[in-house]
Amino acid sequence: MAHGIKPTANRIVIARTLSAALSPMSMKELEDKILTIDKSGIFRTLTLFRSHHLVHDVEDGEGSVRYELCCSNADDEEDSDLHAHFFCERCHRTFCLDNTPIPPIDLPEGFVMTSVNYMAKGICPECRKKLRR
Repeated sequence: MAHGIKPTANRIVIARTLSAALSPMSMKELEDKILTIDKSGIFRTLTLFRSHHLVHDVEDGEGSVRYELCCSNADDEEDSDLHAHFFCERCHRTFCLDNTPIPPIDLPEGFVMTSVNYMAKGICPECRKKLRR
């Protein structure tokens, strides 16, 4: 496993589950999808993945945290793949906007940014089509 993380069966299952996901996943979604690993095991693995920049967390539009795999290199000190996300207020799904980078933020002197959450909210194309019917 990349990012300096020793591969174990549980870690591989969690990484593969996140990799196969079409959007960032919540702890609850991971628990529902992975029945062979308990909640604390999933949480510990996500914490490890986060500290090694294998996953990053996203605050979704409802106050929950979702996780997705990083595209950054294992040697990066920070996540270099920060991008915007979109929360659909109708279906409550969170979408990655991979090709929409977060604009640079010019902080005052002395401030050091460690993360940023750029979340747009509205109606996704699928829900918009349903509304038109």
